[in-house]
Amino acid sequence: MRPSPKVVAAFISLPLALTACGGGGSSTTPATPSSISSASADHRPVKGGGTLNIALNADPDALDPSISTTLVGREVFANMCEKLYDIDASAALIPQLAAAMPELSDDGKEVTIKLREGVKFNDGTAFDAEAVKKSLDRHRTWEKSARQADLEAVSKVAVVDPATVRLTLKRAFTPLTAQLADRAGMIMSPKALDAANDNFGASPVCVGPFKFASRTSGSQIVLDKAPDYYDAAKVKLDKLVYKIIVDPNVRAANLKSDDVQVADQLATNTVKGVQADQNLSVVSGGGLGYYGFQINVGNVSGSTEKPGAVDTALGKSPQLREAFELALDRDAINKTVYNGLHEVDCFPVPLDSPYRPKDLTCPKRDLAKAKQLVQASGVPTPIPVTMATPNDAVNQRLAQVIQSMAKEAGFNVSVQTAEFVSVLEQGKAGKFDVLISGWSGRVDPDGNLTNLVTTQGSNNYAGMSDPGVDDPIKQAAAETDPAKRAELYGSAMKKAAELRGVVYLYHNKYYLGTKKTVAGVQYFADGLPRFITAGFAG
Repeated sequence: MRPSPKVVAAFISLPLALTACGGGGSSTTPATPSSISSASADHRPVKGGGTLNIALNADPDALDPSISTTLVGREVFANMCEKLYDIDASAALIPQLAAAMPELSDDGKEVTIKLREGVKFNDGTAFDAEAVKKSLDRHRTWEKSARQADLEAVSKVAVVDPATVRLTLKRAFTPLTAQLADRAGMIMSPKALDAANDNFGASPVCVGPFKFASRTSGSQIVLDKAPDYYDAAKVKLDKLVYKIIVDPNVRAANLKSDDVQVADQLATNTVKGVQADQNLSVVSGGGLGYYGFQINVGNVSGSTEKPGAVDTALGKSPQLREAFELALDRDAINKTVYNGLHEVDCFPVPLDSPYRPKDLTCPKRDLAKAKQLVQASGVPTPIPVTMATPNDAVNQRLAQVIQSMAKEAGFNVSVQTAEFVSVLEQGKAGKFDVLISGWSGRVDPDGNLTNLVTTQGSNNYAGMSDPGVDDPIKQAAAETDPAKRAELYGSAMKKAAELRGVVYLYHNKYYLGTKKTVAGVQYFADGLPRFITAGFAG
């Protein structure tokens, strides 16, 4: 069936400078100090040439879009592997390798995508519909792919002509465009895929302003300007060098010493010092993701397995989970742990998302009610709670503050630290009571909910399972009307808030430190620095 000319115009407006929700949802304290600007406002002219050194806060995993799972990997991909769609400065979805927004059939089960023409991969291979099909099929069917869930709704990818692909869906799935604006929409050179197969990430080839040159594990990743890029006139820099600098204090010091000219994800306790240097600037991005903790309410044998009964005080009692949350002061946590630089909230969808109902409010700290709930439970106090957290200094500080606040309500929180990867493994396996965790966020709310709070979702470490959460999220994914989607997501989030498998604390704000001589950096709501127009100020 030919699609009707109903074009998917999925606009999600999420300004970068957001206002923090207080403990009761009414605070007007800015999440971002007025002295920190948006990178998208920097339009100074740049001169051609030069090498930009960028400090990353971690070493990315494989640079293969099909299997990558790290935020830092997405940062590198943002300048090397373009997608069918992208977001702009206001977080609206826009075409990138696609020539236009997708067209839907009347039943929403056929999606037709027109492609840019005259485009080449960074190895000179022609970009066309066959290449798109090869990458999408790899993303959705390869047994090692981490994109299978992203494209689960797609049953077939067909080549209509060299500049057109058609996706057949199992069901209408409105978030598909947003999925194709992330790694699931990255298109790889078919020539490189055929040559490397499973080892594509060792020498990746995509369409992008920069091309992969080399990688030294744990040290650096080098990208060179791509001569075959379709918009090469925009690209001014000769080279990008990503340096892996895990320690946040060392990242800030290297920025001040000019060993790097850009530093990603500045720790909130280093932002002020970077701002104070007259040669440096700080710009803000992010806000789509969230941070908080999961409470195991049903994960007895793995997040993707059937939920069961958890034999812990918090896991068994919704009232005790409510008491635990009411013992916490989100504003105080933000100020104490993060210098007030994140955006306090208790829901997973950003505060000004058009898909967030206005009637969602956050509970203020209510220690008296928390104590009453604990006493009414009949569980002897102090109630033991084990909290697993990554072993970095900031997460340990967060755990200690939660520990102190919860103690006042009658909980005895024991903090257990481990490497980040080990904590994630604990979460997946259900071997935890409470687990500190976060999510980098997606532009469509489905990406912050499905697989995170729905039954047997791969990242639903809490083991939540309730039709009041699952059904409206599924219905919202098939709905095209933003107002109806917002109503459905609101219903699901309210029910999830009652279950408290996840307790959200704030939306992550990212802070990018740059030399004032660097201009043209784009830093949007996804927190991925884009250097396509960047360079040194002329």
